[in-house]
Amino acid sequence: MELLTPAEMGRADAATIAGGTPGTVLMERAGAAVAQAAARRCLPGGQVLVLCGPGNNGGDGFVAARRLAGQGYRVRLALLGSPSRLRGDAAAMAALWTGEVDDAADVDVGAADLIVDALFGAGLARDLDPEVRALVGRVNAAGVPVLAVDLPSGIDGATGAVRGAAIRASASVTFFRPKPGHVLMPGRLHAGAVEVADIGIGREVLEEIRPRAFANVPSLWATHFPLPRVDGHKYSRGHLVAVSGPASATGATRLAAKAALRAGAGLVTVACPPDALAIHAANLSAVMVRPIDDAEELAQLLADARLGTVVLGPGAGVGPQTRAKLAAAAERRLVVDADLISSFAGDAKGLARALAAAPAAVVTPHDGEFARLFAGEASVLEAPSKLERARAGAALLGAVLLIKGPDTVVASPDGRACVAANAPPYIATAGAGDVLAGMIGGLLAQGMPGFEAASAAVWLHGEAGREAGPGLVADDLVEALRPVYRRLFPQLGFAG
Repeated sequence: MELLTPAEMGRADAATIAGGTPGTVLMERAGAAVAQAAARRCLPGGQVLVLCGPGNNGGDGFVAARRLAGQGYRVRLALLGSPSRLRGDAAAMAALWTGEVDDAADVDVGAADLIVDALFGAGLARDLDPEVRALVGRVNAAGVPVLAVDLPSGIDGATGAVRGAAIRASASVTFFRPKPGHVLMPGRLHAGAVEVADIGIGREVLEEIRPRAFANVPSLWATHFPLPRVDGHKYSRGHLVAVSGPASATGATRLAAKAALRAGAGLVTVACPPDALAIHAANLSAVMVRPIDDAEELAQLLADARLGTVVLGPGAGVGPQTRAKLAAAAERRLVVDADLISSFAGDAKGLARALAAAPAAVVTPHDGEFARLFAGEASVLEAPSKLERARAGAALLGAVLLIKGPDTVVASPDGRACVAANAPPYIATAGAGDVLAGMIGGLLAQGMPGFEAASAAVWLHGEAGREAGPGLVADDLVEALRPVYRRLFPQLGFAG
């Protein structure tokens, strides 16, 4: 589940080499893995074009070309630049290639059945020059399937950004662990299906590297997930309060409340203005409803210590009254969403002060809300990737920060972060974010730590979207949690 930056991957390679495995052996294994992946995608005897660059990625390509030729494929190898520029392990692998070496600048890319992109890997840290951009354009226009070595050429392995231009691959073969560029947009769109090959780097190197970025999968948060207990009851599973706005904006709060209950909270109460009471009561069954007129009455309600978690923002309204309600809930586990985030636009430090007393807090902006919240905070907005922006924002807020999107990132103030890649595109619909806020709250109410609660809720949200299928509306996500839980619980050891 670890995501390694190119620098961290370099350390993993170096540690393995220092431990007695030559770099040429690692390169041979990497090239062999690429050849195996290519053989699965091209009929026997097919024509494979291997595009090699001047670095170690190109060395992997030379190995793959040699292996494929030995298996009977018609292999054409084209190199970017002169063979005399190759150095080290890449030069050693090139010396073992006995076929012709064409010039990548003018090779016919459309004649192949499969293209192996071994031009540049995850370590690319500059924009491609015009000559390479032209080659990338020809590859993308050829309509030939592309297998990328490590990452598609032109994708920054640390950020997922396109460095001027980038190859769109059908699949990518990376080594030891995936990189942030495989899961962050737009790198994820270019990488295609990602295979992770074992080239003999031992897991023990992770103890030295101590990576802080992860793919959002159940193993990341499984040990903290609140499975039902035989001796449990509704009060042991926590009581959550979802704070509603006026009668004209009640649906978002109901979605959050229902999602919190479905996620496992033992009890859920909607706290709403008196004019919204009848609307909520008529549309909620298992969720309780309590009238509160203002922040002072919310504080009176929350004087009951059993009401330990508050979701505030969905349908709450933007303005000082909503900020005041946050102050009234400041010592509870908090989910800060939607209108409450907008109520602190341009005042991220003010939000940080408001959250300081909370035992756990999760802030859940989409990209637009994120930009408005951190307006003027250059250290956050100018961070080089979504992953780093989330980390910087979490550190400033002193709270878990979740930036929504097709590559939703969850970051903790301690530097841990994860990226989710399981949500289907049709989950982008009105109210889906309110459901997510409620799910996070439901897990917090059961005692799950903030980072793990937010990460689990994001993954569950994506799985619920896949379960509900195309054409879903936000209400469907709440119902789809049941079959998702039915599959997940046995995997986590629940036999009830």
